[in-house]
Amino acid sequence: MTYEQLRVTRTSPALWRVAFDAPPLNLIGPRMVIELRELLDELESDPLVSVVIFESAIEDYFLAHWDITADPELVSSLPAGPTGYHPWLDILIRLSKVPAITISAIRGRARGAGSEFVLATDIRFASRENAVLGQFEVGTGAVPGGGTPSRLPRLIGRGRALEILVSAGDYDGELAERYGYVNRTLPDAELGEFVTAFAERVSTFDLRAVQEVKAFVNAASLAPDEEFPPQMDAFWASASRPESQARAGQLFARGLQQASETELNLGDALGQLDVPEQPPRVR
Repeated sequence: MTYEQLRVTRTSPALWRVAFDAPPLNLIGPRMVIELRELLDELESDPLVSVVIFESAIEDYFLAHWDITADPELVSSLPAGPTGYHPWLDILIRLSKVPAITISAIRGRARGAGSEFVLATDIRFASRENAVLGQFEVGTGAVPGGGTPSRLPRLIGRGRALEILVSAGDYDGELAERYGYVNRTLPDAELGEFVTAFAERVSTFDLRAVQEVKAFVNAASLAPDEEFPPQMDAFWASASRPESQARAGQLFARGLQQASETELNLGDALGQLDVPEQPPRVR
């Protein structure tokens, strides 16, 4: 397969680098889903790869979020992956369990599905000045569908997970580190060198030992797969509500999914929307 939105570099048999390259924002759409599935097929079948670095070739964006304008049928109609779940869930579950150690080197924005992706990787290092993470779905009236309500509390605790999810705000690198959303932050100029040195070090260690350690940690810390499909169902149901569509329409009018101030400062933009009439409370 020829990758169009991923730059895959095999630095050595044990160390791979994958750069997201879908300008201008690194939106996650059908093409990226197809390519990530193919990449996972390669990673799962390669007997030598030990470490994979995920990074971005696009300034200001690691993975912006899901491409809201894409026809959802283009993804949901794809052949079922090994898990049998929705293709995006399939990618995230497989990513968390692939034998290699996966590292997100976060420079730029990783919101929504972009945040879901980095949470499914094993280790997250971020630029202190230029990383922004968040789950903005609730601000549009939707429920995060890619597993964050399961992954985030296990990572940072219930209270902070709820803060991030219901605030729909932007969390910069420094605060993300303090909360445990990322492992650590580094000055932007030092991030690449640090991540490379860390990955190269791990890649020289015994492959079987690395894989066995990850398997034990997974057994102790990963959410059961069956927790995820109800969240995806809730996302599609909530995103299709008229009030959610109205909020999304306001965001698109302000420049959502364009190289714009709205995308750069999405947390602020959500707080400036006209609030539609609230539906009756469910009792």
